[in-house]
Amino acid sequence: MQRIYLFSDATGETVERVVRAALMQFRNVDVKLHRMSRLRTREDISHSLDEAAKQPGVIFYTLVDNELAQYLHSEAQIRQLEAIDLITPLLYRLANLLGIQPQKEPGLLYQLNSEYYKRMEAVDFTVKQDDGQEPRNLYKADIVLVGVSRTSKTPLSMYLAHKGYKVANVPLVLGIEPPPELYQLDNNRIVGLIIDAQRLVDIRTARLRNMRQSPRGSYADYQRVEEELGFCRKIYRKHPQWQVIDVTNKSVEESAAEILKRFETGIKD
Repeated sequence: MQRIYLFSDATGETVERVVRAALMQFRNVDVKLHRMSRLRTREDISHSLDEAAKQPGVIFYTLVDNELAQYLHSEAQIRQLEAIDLITPLLYRLANLLGIQPQKEPGLLYQLNSEYYKRMEAVDFTVKQDDGQEPRNLYKADIVLVGVSRTSKTPLSMYLAHKGYKVANVPLVLGIEPPPELYQLDNNRIVGLIIDAQRLVDIRTARLRNMRQSPRGSYADYQRVEEELGFCRKIYRKHPQWQVIDVTNKSVEESAAEILKRFETGIKD
């Protein structure tokens, strides 16, 4: 198992998001992230480096105070730890480009403001509407995702929620009609997810094995999966105004970008 330490003078959310985004390009890796936040003195940094040295791993850090960043770098070298600065080079480039110096105020990005509250409200709504919960509240959603099991409805919902959109997702189950509330919505809000049958079988098989369950049941059976997807496509054909996204081999970011490209030029205008 590889260890990655995330050092920050604020909450650590920025450095963690950057690292997690990069890690998504590497499949089946065993990595553990350790977040060390609010490091605003040399003592804070020394203590955190000592902790990291007990179980060494690479350090990624975002410290807006240049002196503290240099101190961390030199102290990491003394302890024979690799430390990578994610923000100082960017700040210098932006300073040269804009002709002004950065404020160097830790946590400035996460000051509470209306946009922050909007995102938090969206996330809270999305969690409560996951997997078809509370269909009576579907009308409150900005975006509604529908699709069969394991088509990335939940991770895609949460990704969009962190961008400030209230998202609900509704599972399509073979032989069971979706909730009537779904058909009362503006069609432009609804996004149908589709996927290649063999890819879905592979995903479901892996899921069952991770849960230490047998993959031989109907859940990961190819014929059953084909029937589920056929049922799904039949519903989509009845509603041609729904946006349909093929998520086969797409990352969450790619699927979200495809959804928002239409959404932001349509509903949000």
